[in-house]
Amino acid sequence: MNLGIVGQAAGLFAVTNIDDILILSLFFAQGAGHHGSVRRIVIGQYLGFAAILAGAGAAAFGATFLPESAIPYLGLLPLALGLKAAWQAWKHRDDEDDEKETPEGGPKALEVAAVTFANGGDNIGVYVPVFATAGVGGMSVYVIVFLILVAVWCFAGRFFATRPVIAKALSRWGHILLPMVLTTIGLLILIEGGAFGL
Repeated sequence: MNLGIVGQAAGLFAVTNIDDILILSLFFAQGAGHHGSVRRIVIGQYLGFAAILAGAGAAAFGATFLPESAIPYLGLLPLALGLKAAWQAWKHRDDEDDEKETPEGGPKALEVAAVTFANGGDNIGVYVPVFATAGVGGMSVYVIVFLILVAVWCFAGRFFATRPVIAKALSRWGHILLPMVLTTIGLLILIEGGAFGL
């Protein structure tokens, strides 16, 4: 295995996914105290990133699942989830602060996957030329490194969400920050991609 390719893959992953640490931290904070939420968040992150890799790999070999003009509309996913989270926060604004542990509370795996995929839609455009020029062997190294780093990103998101100062802030403001971040990501994807003639 070429260490140069490993380093390039790690750098490419870090540069294209730095914003995911904030999103993961918010998801982990939202899932705090809910049984199984860590597992669902990690599964969702892997599902979303696997979809990104599948799209980039297929496009590198000439097959695209989505036309390029459809990619900006992926912004509708985090926008819808952000609006849903805002509605839930508003609906439960008068509830007691002491949340009871619920068996299936917190973010769902498919919600995390949808946000990961939509937020990484632009990553596909970056990964395609890299995968196409790396060949099958090089692309395999990129995929392995990326999948290992997804675990590192999940650990980092969980780490930040459990630091006392950050956890306190996320506990207090997370129900407001998560809808804002998701809605902002959705709008940015739509606007930057020129969806709806924006």
